[in-house]
Amino acid sequence: MGKIIAIANQKGGVGKTTTAVNLAASMAATKRRVLLIDLDPQGNATMGSGVDKYEVHATAYELLVDEKPLPEVVVKDTAGGYHLIAGNSDVTAAEVRLLDVFARELRLRNALKNYRDQYDFIFIDCPPSLNMLTVNAMAAADSVLVPMQCEYYALEGLTALVDTINKLAAVINADLKIEGILRTMYDPRNRLANDVSEQLKRHFGEKVYRAVIPRNVRLAEAPSFGTPVMYYDKSSTGAKAYLALAGEILRRADKKQQKTTPAV
Repeated sequence: MGKIIAIANQKGGVGKTTTAVNLAASMAATKRRVLLIDLDPQGNATMGSGVDKYEVHATAYELLVDEKPLPEVVVKDTAGGYHLIAGNSDVTAAEVRLLDVFARELRLRNALKNYRDQYDFIFIDCPPSLNMLTVNAMAAADSVLVPMQCEYYALEGLTALVDTINKLAAVINADLKIEGILRTMYDPRNRLANDVSEQLKRHFGEKVYRAVIPRNVRLAEAPSFGTPVMYYDKSSTGAKAYLALAGEILRRADKKQQKTTPAV
């Protein structure tokens, strides 16, 4: 059964969409079957996947509001080699329409339940706020990956996000947990960044990924070319960092499976 990971942070500008696109591409490069769902009305993950958000035939709106089957809304031809459910400004309307729908927070979970076996990983790029779209993502997800910058305000925001995840787990998804915390836009020369990084490791331990995403010009440039960074400049530090992250997630999953598999 495919693993569903919501990529979320209530604070904007932390590399959330960059992580969604490049992690999806890195996983697809390892021959995993990957679906990326763009729930952000800005549609940046869609454009970063090489798909024109203004010309796409369907978006998450049709999946959530019109309840169209996933195969009818998925885009199979992306620059990253993964499948995509696109997002654009229509997704804002979806949030409004969902407010009048019964069991509105479970629409995404229900839409995915018959198709998650077709994928090894499903990544959900959430909006940078706690709204009905984010709640849908967390109701559907097995876990939440949190990208964050190593700065003081980001640390405060992480505390609030963890509290939100715990509350949602108590109400709509008892299995929801933190998949991991990813340090983004990291500059090891910055003393504050190093201090916050150490605080994260002390408080969250192994939940903090060893892989770190550096500040990298190629990472910033790749979206304007509509491609993940590994296909824009595979030798860049950004491309190598996301491949390392994908490898770390796969190793953690294998380790967990070995622990839960009974000895013969």
